[in-house]
Amino acid sequence: MKASAKIMYGLSAFLLLMLVIYIFATMYVQDDGYVRGLEWAGVVALTLSFGLTTMLGVYLHFTERHVDVLPEDWEEAEMEDGSGVLGFFSPSSIWPLAMTGAILVLGLGIIYMHYWMIALGAVLLIYTGAMMNLQYGVPKEKH
Repeated sequence: MKASAKIMYGLSAFLLLMLVIYIFATMYVQDDGYVRGLEWAGVVALTLSFGLTTMLGVYLHFTERHVDVLPEDWEEAEMEDGSGVLGFFSPSSIWPLAMTGAILVLGLGIIYMHYWMIALGAVLLIYTGAMMNLQYGVPKEKH
């Protein structure tokens, strides 16, 4: 098991312990200004956090079995061992910024429930996604 899966499993165990403590503390600790009983907001938040870290831990556990030794798992690794190509990001392209703006318009439309803004954001997102795909996805013609 690699380091990242161990970290997620450790976080899961910690969150489960905190969930149990939180449930007992809110049910049985009496405070003068508070009604006794289970406090559901914290229980739901801790339960969902536990589920998220468990799912990530299981995913990383299964996917890391197919990967060779990573530099962070090798004790004698140097900084240069982790370097490499991270991807291609064109510095002169406007479309990632335009797509971010389209997502902003769509998100604000959903937040404020303005249907015209939701429609405009969806159209802008489709347009900017298509333009970015055309810029990166279509190979150049060779003459």
